[in-house]
Amino acid sequence: MQPTFQFLPTNEAAATQLQQALGLDPVIARLLVQRGILTPEAATTFFKPRIDGLHHPYLMKDMDKAVERLDAALQTGEKILLYGDYDVDGATSVTMMYSFLSRLTQHLDYYLPDREKEGYGLSAAGVEYARTNGCTLLIAMDCGIKGNESVALANRYQIDVIVCDHHLPEGELPAAVANLDPKRPDCPYPYKELCGCGVAFKLAQALALKYNTPSEELASLLDLVAVAIACDIVPITGENRVLAYFGLQRLNRSPRTGLWALAESVNRTHPLTVQDLVFGLGPAINSAGRLGDARDAVKLMLAADRNSALDAARRLAQRNAERRRVDYATADEARRRFRDTEGWEDKKSIVLFDPGWHKGIIGISASRIAEDFHKPTVILTESNGRAVGSARSVKGFDLYAALQACDDLFYSFGGHAHAAGMQMPVENVPKFRERFELVVEKTIPKSLEKPMIDIAAIVRFDEITPKFWNELQRFEPFGPSNLSPVFVAQNVQNTGYSKLLENNHARLSLRQHPNGPIFNGVAFGLGDVFMQVKDQPFNVAFTLHENSWKGEKKLELMIKGIEAV
Repeated sequence: MQPTFQFLPTNEAAATQLQQALGLDPVIARLLVQRGILTPEAATTFFKPRIDGLHHPYLMKDMDKAVERLDAALQTGEKILLYGDYDVDGATSVTMMYSFLSRLTQHLDYYLPDREKEGYGLSAAGVEYARTNGCTLLIAMDCGIKGNESVALANRYQIDVIVCDHHLPEGELPAAVANLDPKRPDCPYPYKELCGCGVAFKLAQALALKYNTPSEELASLLDLVAVAIACDIVPITGENRVLAYFGLQRLNRSPRTGLWALAESVNRTHPLTVQDLVFGLGPAINSAGRLGDARDAVKLMLAADRNSALDAARRLAQRNAERRRVDYATADEARRRFRDTEGWEDKKSIVLFDPGWHKGIIGISASRIAEDFHKPTVILTESNGRAVGSARSVKGFDLYAALQACDDLFYSFGGHAHAAGMQMPVENVPKFRERFELVVEKTIPKSLEKPMIDIAAIVRFDEITPKFWNELQRFEPFGPSNLSPVFVAQNVQNTGYSKLLENNHARLSLRQHPNGPIFNGVAFGLGDVFMQVKDQPFNVAFTLHENSWKGEKKLELMIKGIEAV
């Protein structure tokens, strides 16, 4: 399904005012306004993030209680268990807190649940581990805000719990010593979009204030926070943008040994960007929990010796390669099954179940299928006698609300508007497929049934100068709510040197005018579309990318869409 181009709404008067006040390129001013930046002061803050612009950690509800309990544990030598979810956010949270607290105590241990046996969240098995190993304080990171039963179990064992979570609470909060979560309805913390590692960092920041910890010790944790922000797909706005900005700087200037080794093993060159974290380091870290023990990722990120770190990173990279193999095979099978469904073109949703699919892969497969067919998608497998699923949405459709209309069919479910997970009796799968289709059919707007590319501005090739590129780089780091802008160049022509590549990809060589500049670009999955227009003028939607080859840097186009004129 080919996407259509739609221009992002822009307050042109505000853009003109900003352009004149700061002497900006008109396109740059438009990009600022599209991000809600309307004044010169706001633009200066955006372009020059300041680490002292972070919010005071004690603004977070229960932070005083968390610091008091953690301080008491440190002063008396209690054993502390750091518990994190098995994904990147959880693994980096554990690594970060271990790195910080190990300077203050030797009585530390960490635990990440088994994805297959324990599933998501603070598990009873994790609490039992804490009891067996003599831990009297458990810090749950990237989970716990819905862990009422497990927290109650910990309390029965006289183990106190501090929760550092960023998911939306439901109902009564767990009986923890402190529930740190900016999404608590009663939490006054000004920024609500922190990831789990971000919330854990605020705890470290608060303890650092109490202990007068040198700022460099706290700053040394930001590389891990940046990885978590990028890979957990949280908005890169406000405080997240500040943390990601300085975290990437540290990652590129003085990375910890484990992350350096990981970048080497997945062939990501410096300077690393958010894209490198999302598509390079993140999948390798995630593969530890998807196809093995998530603690392997923490061990790697804590490694101090370069040789052992490289060995461990290569093992994770190999495990990720195996994950990709299983992932592609699962996605191929899922595509075939959906196309074999009677009337598949007219369906508004996709629900597929196979008891043999790997539980650690179905989330990635759901993302691929949702993107391929542009329909809300649920991929289910069987685990411990239950149907276990991962769901992914299309842009603009509230997946969580649609699943709520089916919650009587589930043992449990959780997530947000874009992604979710659930468990249900296997016999409920057909009922769920039917109900979910009806709900999506009734609630999805017609405008969301076809993919759209949000266009930031029209640009001419001769406007893409080094000065323009330098201004554009000031918007980094790019990510959700601060996406790399997509531009449109109109009436471009094939120079004759474009060529098709394997797997329906194409390398394009384009110009707008006979004597104008030539830009090369890569069009993934658009080879067939290009062949239809290659002999006539057409429009291209693209993002800009700087390619480095043998020391020479050159701007290239990453083609997002092709439109016949």
